[in-house]
Amino acid sequence: MVSATRLPVRVATDPDHGGRWTSLTAGGREWLWHRDEPRRRTVRPGDPFADAGGLEECVPTVRGLPDHGDTWSRPWRRAGEEDIAECPDFRLTRRIGERGDAVVADYTLTAEPGYRFVWAAHALLDLSPAARIGIAGPAVTRLYSDEGDRWVTGTWPSVDGVPLDRLGPDDGSAVGAVVLTPRVSVHDGADTLHLSVEADGQPVAVALWRNLGGFPQGAPYRSIGVEPMLGRVFDRAAADDGDTAVVPPTGEVTWRLTVTATRRT
Repeated sequence: MVSATRLPVRVATDPDHGGRWTSLTAGGREWLWHRDEPRRRTVRPGDPFADAGGLEECVPTVRGLPDHGDTWSRPWRRAGEEDIAECPDFRLTRRIGERGDAVVADYTLTAEPGYRFVWAAHALLDLSPAARIGIAGPAVTRLYSDEGDRWVTGTWPSVDGVPLDRLGPDDGSAVGAVVLTPRVSVHDGADTLHLSVEADGQPVAVALWRNLGGFPQGAPYRSIGVEPMLGRVFDRAAADDGDTAVVPPTGEVTWRLTVTATRRT
């Protein structure tokens, strides 16, 4: 009989460089994918995104401007057990802790009431071509067939002929998707990574980046993103009502990201 064993999850971050998660391990496996990107350590706010892998905190947008948001490109400061990013329009506070075998990240964004934003835990994962993305369906899914802000709506797991739950070998394609669900599981061999996001009164989703060697033009590489998020679009400038998080009269939005892992035995 096949059973699943919970594995302790551990994380390391780099507050000096955008609060980036540099390691996410469970049972001796490193889940985060990395890429040599010399620009990453010298970026300044407003610079084009420098993709070094790991997990980047993208807020107040993913696509659009600022490119991948305003927090990944600036140093965060440490205050007790919290990491804080001070941006022109908002403050983002993050506290990461271990609860049993899980890693829990609690966030607070402070801004003027009515401020609209998207947040994504932009996790690029080190996965084999046989890996599968598990989402309880059917779930409404928005497929982005290019780098723009337009999407086609369908139902998980296949939209417009694209099997989003499967990866496979490189085929020169690159698509994004936003799935209207709060949780996702990533299965690769005997190991499974589980991610979920909770936010009272705010829209939540899971974004996917399925780049099988189709991006960027001229120097493509393979990268797979699985990204719990607040909001339902990549670009907040293209959002309709209900597609972004909105700061309430209290001036604060709080949410939680939970990460667990299991292994078949």
